[in-house]
Amino acid sequence: MAASEQHDGDDGMDAFMDNFKIRNYKNALSEDNWQEEFDKIPMFMKEAPEEIDPQQYPELACLQALIHDQDRPPAEQAKSLKDEGNAFFQEKNYKKAITSYTEGLKKKCGDQELDTVLLTNRAAAHFHLGNMRSALNDAAAAKKIKPDHLKALTRGAQSCMELRNFAEAVQWCDEGLQRHPTDKKLQELRAAADKHKRATERDARKAKIKEKKLHAEREALLAAIKDRGIKLFRPAEPRRRSEEEEEEGGVGSSAATLQLDGVGSQEATGAQVFLDERRSLHWPVLLLYPEHQQTDFISAFSENSCFSDHLAVMFGEELPPWDADRKYLSENLQLYFEDEEKETFYQVNPETSLLKVLQHKRFFVKSGSPSFIVLVRSSSFWTQFLMGKKIRGL
Repeated sequence: MAASEQHDGDDGMDAFMDNFKIRNYKNALSEDNWQEEFDKIPMFMKEAPEEIDPQQYPELACLQALIHDQDRPPAEQAKSLKDEGNAFFQEKNYKKAITSYTEGLKKKCGDQELDTVLLTNRAAAHFHLGNMRSALNDAAAAKKIKPDHLKALTRGAQSCMELRNFAEAVQWCDEGLQRHPTDKKLQELRAAADKHKRATERDARKAKIKEKKLHAEREALLAAIKDRGIKLFRPAEPRRRSEEEEEEGGVGSSAATLQLDGVGSQEATGAQVFLDERRSLHWPVLLLYPEHQQTDFISAFSENSCFSDHLAVMFGEELPPWDADRKYLSENLQLYFEDEEKETFYQVNPETSLLKVLQHKRFFVKSGSPSFIVLVRSSSFWTQFLMGKKIRGL
């Protein structure tokens, strides 16, 4: 009898299990959307959604309500916000992490340890976003609360390194090593900061020496130009020139520096007037050929050289390709400079030295580079170009 009842019971279980295998669970995850539904469970989320809809994420909404429950003590709220920030940090969502840490600090919970952690964590988030100044400020605030806090000291040193404030980074490391003398991270940072600090100081010394040398060379150059009576063209200025400046004929330190080192010939051509070891000036000179709209550039025309020396080389056996008529022979050429203010052209004797021309009372060096017009004597263009113009000799 007992065996028969047991047999009947086994048959009933078999039937139940057979039915169980094909029965669907109520509220079960379907085969089609199980992964999507799985991602809605806070424990298994890979990252938090940008906006939390209570209908779509009820469990997460519930957790957030607990975190931001204003009825709980400030310390509990701050700790929950710290944990929330840490979760965002692990997801590399540093902006949201900063927001959570900031909200935690706003609770003013009075727990110095917790506030220090919130500050150092926020400093880390700022650091990863590249906000080095904010990271340094948070590290400094954390150190003020707890002067021996290792993470605050380390983060402050790292931020100074990124800001290239190497001397300050050394100070942070020294302060940290006083409290944590065996910390390898601080030791490594200290060594790197000191190396960069020494290199920066060395570069600063070199730059200062170089600047001092350049200043001396510039002053010597300006003095040489002034001593020769060479006038640098000065653009119109808003203020009235002083009598002393008028007497100097436009040569002054400020004007000369502007023309020689600013928008002068060096910027346009890569060359600049210089003073050689024999105290001779060499000028970048521009030759203009208006008939063919061509130019030539002599990068270092010695003040003691004559124009004929250069013209003989430039228009010797090999003439320029744009001279199809082969008429630009050195013996056929005439040079002029223009006095725009007086609307006058001055003819230059090719046998004259550059210095003598530059010393002419109506010659002004513009943009650090003297310029001259070159024409073929007695050509049709020469006649047309000079027609109606005032021509004078030196």
